Amino acid sequence: MKCVRLSNQNGRLIAQVFIANTPWLRLRGLLGRPSLNNDQAMLISPCYSVHTIGMRYSLDIVYLNSQNQVLRIKKNLKPFRASACKGAAKVLELAAGGIKNKNINIGDIL
Repeated sequence: MKCVRLSNQNGRLIAQVFIANTPWLRLRGLLGRPSLNNDQAMLISPCYSVHTIGMRYSLDIVYLNSQNQVLRIKKNLKPFRASACKGAAKVLELAAGGIKNKNINIGDIL
């Protein structure tokens, strides 16, 4: 799986990001993988909705448009839940609490 570094518009490092951009990687996502640490995230593209069915841990979800602007934030999505955002092109998944720790806000460009 490809991995890149992600920063905000001010150049502040957000996380080491695993890229899920093939049908298989998008389908699997974080299922069966250990929980993310505070310096990791997964970017799913293309994507506008996620679920945590089968997950054992909560996630923070950041919905991005095609220009990587934050459209919506969903904090602490618990296991066996779902979330979506109309107009999203990508989804960034972080460990629960990651949005607050990284100071990610709606309108930010990542």
